[in-house]
Amino acid sequence: MQRHLISAADLTRDDAVLILDTAEEMARVADRPIKKLPTLRGRTVVNLFFEDSTRTRISFEAAEKRLSADVINFTAKGSSVSKGESLKDTAQTLEAMGVDAVVIRHGASGAPYRLATSGWIDAAVINAGDGTHQHPTQALLDAFTMRRRLVGRDAGIGQDLSGKRITIVGDVLHSRVARSNVDLLHTLGAEVTLVAPPTLVPVGVESWPCEISYDLDSTLSKSDAVMMLRVQRERMNAAFFPTEREYSRRYGLDGDRMAKMPEHAIVMHPGPMVRGMEITAEVADSGRCTVVEQVANGVSIRMAVLYLLLGGNEPAVTHTRPPVSHHHPSNERSAHTISADEEK
Repeated sequence: MQRHLISAADLTRDDAVLILDTAEEMARVADRPIKKLPTLRGRTVVNLFFEDSTRTRISFEAAEKRLSADVINFTAKGSSVSKGESLKDTAQTLEAMGVDAVVIRHGASGAPYRLATSGWIDAAVINAGDGTHQHPTQALLDAFTMRRRLVGRDAGIGQDLSGKRITIVGDVLHSRVARSNVDLLHTLGAEVTLVAPPTLVPVGVESWPCEISYDLDSTLSKSDAVMMLRVQRERMNAAFFPTEREYSRRYGLDGDRMAKMPEHAIVMHPGPMVRGMEITAEVADSGRCTVVEQVANGVSIRMAVLYLLLGGNEPAVTHTRPPVSHHHPSNERSAHTISADEEK
């Protein structure tokens, strides 16, 4: 594993599969009565959010706390950033505090890379979304969700997504989720098709490792997973389509369109959903929609990333029952024990 996680394109197939397999171990921890591992005890992780976020910030915070890290939350609103402090000043402040990892979300594409390569701070940097560029942990949790649903929870261990056909629909132009997913799904062997109005397809998309289509209906019957993207109004500075109604009619997923998908196919959405726009309530609330699963899987994936970047290379959770001393009943532990190295 590398020192930082800045872009999904930086991951090899083996890196990605290792993260997915480690997340599967972390998910087992979530099934326990006590959902904690001592792996990052004594390590400090800062959540540095320069942009609004609810689910990503909460997800990272849950992951950090489940690994017993000390968590510092930093939100740009009401901080020194709103008073004009630069990213460099903020980074040097955190460096002075002795931070081990920084989870950063920033409106400017490239900010996490700058932080990781600038020398301002000696910490692992995890990109939680930068502008319209990348959102690697979202792509990882999406791949994790697909592997569980399309390959199987146990059958998926060690496997990639070879031969799976994934369709990503909507505002690709402004979507860091789409960019990260195209990179990661290609690395994992999946075939990706982007479907969007011509005005919401990025310049240079022909160099991406995916197909492009402007017709949603023609792609649904051959998709194993269909990922709907939110139309990102907050990043738009022009009229990209005539009306919401027309967008929804041509690129929205409703019950009739879902019926055209193969029986095993799933509907995904990175959230937050705009019901009635890109997805109807009927589809969002159906058993084929994995939105809630994706949120749960996000915590497992982020635990895996933090563990691999900060925790070392020992297995996160071992499966052997240790020899139990009969003199101390307190020594007895469950079959899923934490490896000895982590208890030190």
